[in-house]
Parts: sequence; structure tokens; C-alpha cells
Amino acid sequence: MKTENKLMIRALKGEKTERTPVWLMRQAGRFLPEYRKTRASADGFLDLCYSPDLAVEVTLQPIRRFGFDASIVFSDILVIPHALGQKVWFEEGVGPKLQPLQSIADLEKLTLDNLHSHLSPVYETLGRLREDLPKETTLIGFAGAPWTVVSYMIEGGSSKDYAKAKTWAYSNPLEFDRIIDLVVEATTLYLIKQIESGAETVQIFDSWAGVWPEFALKRWCLEPCKKIISGIKAVYPDVPVILFPRGVGDSYPLFARESGADALGLDTTLSPLWARDNIQSHVTVQGNLDPLLLVAGGSMLDQSIDSILSAFTDGPFIFNLGHGILPQTPIEHVEQMLKRIRG
Repeated sequence: MKTENKLMIRALKGEKTERTPVWLMRQAGRFLPEYRKTRASADGFLDLCYSPDLAVEVTLQPIRRFGFDASIVFSDILVIPHALGQKVWFEEGVGPKLQPLQSIADLEKLTLDNLHSHLSPVYETLGRLREDLPKETTLIGFAGAPWTVVSYMIEGGSSKDYAKAKTWAYSNPLEFDRIIDLVVEATTLYLIKQIESGAETVQIFDSWAGVWPEFALKRWCLEPCKKIISGIKAVYPDVPVILFPRGVGDSYPLFARESGADALGLDTTLSPLWARDNIQSHVTVQGNLDPLLLVAGGSMLDQSIDSILSAFTDGPFIFNLGHGILPQTPIEHVEQMLKRIRG
């Protein structure tokens, strides 16, 4: 099937489709027993990301089981700082760890020189997936947005308040711009190469966008994402881009108007009716079921699915969660969701 005829791509291009396409963020993950089995065979999480045989397998697992309309390549947003030369590792039960950037001298040790050679396993995985996926399934590439990635690079891992990164930005904004700009350039090159390797659309995850006041949100979230999208469109004007600026609240319409994205991923806090009136008129919307509803199941899951579908039915829409699927999600609740969406 040609890319432009796939259900997901048609929705991304602004079409109201005959049925709602559906996929889930983190759909290749720990809620699946087959994922846990494959994960156990890898030397570590990064080994899983950089081993095309394993990455292809875990990407295909949720497609085999559920037949989602899209498949997102298995990788991680922190492969970018890793490729730039920053030390990155994953600790079991803790999560990602990085040797933190503490000064501009640390930044100057990072380089784009090995970007594509370091990330070549991801490109190989995409090429193989394009061959192995069902012909109707859309292949999604992805990267983290500059602010979200930079927050990890400075904090040395996940953070509750982003104090180190935000303090650096506020006290020396021009230095902070340099860090953001390096990640903008790396991410643009990375996503273009993902498309060249087989991705039919790409998603940019700005998971921590919601921690900034408006002036800083524009400078360090909106503008960098806008640059990346512009860079992609200069090379691949017809490839749709999804942006997920989680937590930005009433700034979502600003991102819809100014980012250049073809679709916005909506987080769980947004009212579907408000999003219909303020966002869907500008771009395709994707979202926004609470992942904990998928854990709970039952009648409230059905009611929430119905209200989301009802709100967005008259415009371009892709069903998804408002953040990633949780490891404790029962498989039967995913099946319940799909049955409800597909009628």
C-alpha cells in the first residue's frame, strides 16, 4: 500500500477518515509478556535499542497482537546525547542516568561527528521494519524535543523540578541556547535520516514542556521544535510531523498555529471539547485517554473512549493515550479499548 493511502497518514494530512486510526505511545513495552522475554535476552536497555534484531522484534510484537494502525520504532530519546558523546546508561528500577553537563566546557566535548555512525542501528531497524510490517501499518520514527532531552543532559537523569537546567537557562540564557541549538541540529539530522531509512511520519516528544512559564516555553520549546520541523519539511515536505508538547495547557493553540506540525499529541489534562474547538481546526489531533483508565478498565474506560470519539468525530483524529502505556496495564483492557474504538 502506498504511504499516502494509509489510514494514519490520511488522518495526519487532515482527512476525516472512515474509521479512527489508533496506536499507543510505548506500545512496545513492559505490559507485554513477549517484550519482557525479549528484553531479558539483551545485555541492557541500550543494547536492546542498538540491536536491530531485537528492536525489530519488540516493535512488531504489539502489531502482531493488536493490529494497531501505526508502529513506532523501538528506541529511546536519550540516544541523541549518547551519540553526541555524553555518557548514558540505564539502571534497573531507577531509569536513565547521564554524566551531567555542568559547564559550557562539558558542552564543548560533545560533537556531531559520529552522529549517524552511532545511530546506524536505528536506521537499520527502520529499514527492516518497513519491509516486515503489514502493508497497511504506518511506520513512525521519533526523537525527544530539545528541551526534554537537554533537561536529562543537565540533570543527569529524570527530575522533579528541573532546577539545575532551569537555573542555567535563567542565569545564562545564551549559554543555554547553545546547548539547545546543538540538540536541534542533531535531532533534525536524525529525523531526516529516519525518514530516509523508512519512517513515514515522525513524532517529537516534548514530555517536560509544561514546566516553563510562557516566555520560556516559546524560547526553549516552541522555537526549537519549529526549527526542527522546518528543517525536516525543507527536505521532506510531504512527510507529516507529530508534536507532543505535554502539559502546555492553554498554549496548545499557539503550538498548533506556529510550530509547523501536522498533528499535536494531546495530554490527559485537556478537555476533548475544548481541544476540538481550539486545536482541531488548525491541525490533526492525537490523544488523549488517561493511561490509568486503561489500567482500570470497566465501564469508565468505555465511557471515556466514547466521549473522546464523540468530541473529535467531525475532524482529523488519531486515537492514542495522553502519555505512554503503563507497565501494569492488563492486555484484556487494551483489547476492550480496541473493540470499543473499532465498533
